[in-house]
Amino acid sequence: MDYNLADLFESVVDTVPEREALVHLDLPGGGAERRLTYLQLDTAANRLAHHLQDSGIGPGAHVGLHLYNGVEYLQTVWACLKIRAVPVNVNYRYVDEELAYLYRDADLAALVFDAEFTGRVAAAAPRAERLRHLVRVGTAPEGAAEPHIAPVGFAAAEAAGAPWRDFAPRSGDDQFIIYTGGTTGLPKGVMWRQEDLFFSGLGGGAPTGVPVKRPQEVAERVAAGGEGLVFFPTPPLMHGTSTLTSFIAFDFGQKVVLHRKYAPEEVLRTVARERVTSLSLVGDAMLRPLVDALSGPLRDTDCSSLLTVSSSGAVLSDTVRAQFAALLPRVALLNNFGSSESGFNGTATEDAGPRRGFRLRVNDRTAVVDPATRERVAAGEVGRIAQRGHVPLGYYNDPVKTAETFFRAHGERWVLLGDMATVDETGVVTVLGRGSQCINTGGEKVYPEEVEQALKAHPDVYDALVAGVPDPRWGQRVAAVVQPRTGAAPLTADAVRAHCRSRLAGYKIPRVVVLTDHVRRSPSGKADYRWAREVAQAAADGDGDDARA
Repeated sequence: MDYNLADLFESVVDTVPEREALVHLDLPGGGAERRLTYLQLDTAANRLAHHLQDSGIGPGAHVGLHLYNGVEYLQTVWACLKIRAVPVNVNYRYVDEELAYLYRDADLAALVFDAEFTGRVAAAAPRAERLRHLVRVGTAPEGAAEPHIAPVGFAAAEAAGAPWRDFAPRSGDDQFIIYTGGTTGLPKGVMWRQEDLFFSGLGGGAPTGVPVKRPQEVAERVAAGGEGLVFFPTPPLMHGTSTLTSFIAFDFGQKVVLHRKYAPEEVLRTVARERVTSLSLVGDAMLRPLVDALSGPLRDTDCSSLLTVSSSGAVLSDTVRAQFAALLPRVALLNNFGSSESGFNGTATEDAGPRRGFRLRVNDRTAVVDPATRERVAAGEVGRIAQRGHVPLGYYNDPVKTAETFFRAHGERWVLLGDMATVDETGVVTVLGRGSQCINTGGEKVYPEEVEQALKAHPDVYDALVAGVPDPRWGQRVAAVVQPRTGAAPLTADAVRAHCRSRLAGYKIPRVVVLTDHVRRSPSGKADYRWAREVAQAAADGDGDDARA
């Protein structure tokens, strides 16, 4: 056996076949909940795998998953991995042009999609020359345009497939691709070897601190341990963090709970009902509504089963962390740092904050390097975070970006992340922010994340994004798009700036302040800096430095 994800999953299935593996609670249309044991999930994946195989989808073929959270998503992932096809996540918020780009850039051979996306699939699919097979979950909305390729119903595809395993041998070199849009730009497909993905934080070492030395140890670990851990990834599975969280749960033979979409009050009810032990989310955009529900209509919810709440992909502000800690002081709140390109890097230290920055205790594979020489920087110097060892192969279909981001040094593979940082004498890394978002105002560098932390410390600020807009004298001005808290006293731009003066140097204080009813983020809570820049630029060009959007 190699460190192949499907092999490892099947070894867990054979160890605890009757243990509950997957629960989906909020089915579309109010349908009954679905509960699958490890054996039932494996059998369902075998059936779909055989259907894909019978439809001409073989090793190396790319299969798109244009789906909301649900059993079908993880079932399709396992089906692909069983036949050595490559699952490719598709952002369901994309519109026709963006979908056409991703379908084409990823060279999709097949697509599994939710019925409500039928119209978008019909518009985008004809521009993906290699796409030849469609599988649809559910019934298309009345009047929706049909794709040029007739879709096969998911239930029919599953029913037609054989339930047994008779698949060809697999390899740790088999690929897994995670498409990521980051905070700006076109989506990029991060190509992982499955063995590297396993050791980057899927149970190969990071969750336990004890590295796995043989693939068989995964099943042995499950046999020796018990059940009772319940993982609840609340962001969309289309973003890597939730799918990988599910993989961690499966690698330990534990249960995964899913909701189709994020609804804070329903999340809390599920925590109580399913005795959830580990809840994962992304940043303030997901934790703050949870805090509001816990302090309001669901204040009496039984959260005694919760051991950890973890965030990755967006930094949690100190204000929201403190509010959560006051409500659930016994729950460990993990402010994690990682990316689609690196897996898990580290967790914020307890002394992180707006005055000290986002400070991380990183794993021994992470370093801060000079982006030009790619050598480690001295303590206190600014560089970029990099990770060595089990890292991706590169970006699919993008050799130029691959050469910029991935490199070899001292006999090892490295990935150069976009985050600027410093490191101190003890090895603690302080993350400054994304280099691509850095604002240069009069020669001074301002990282948006630092200003956002200060803004969100204001009691009447619900959310905020910061971007740079052109300035004829200083090159750029700092601009903030701010969402006031509902029901709070009226917030003014002057009050926002006055609040920041006690927390930030003068050149970091937003010169442009736009108040908005809603700060735009991705479904997983990641910042949409392109949108923030456009809103701030419109305010600076039109209504002056302060505006309402």
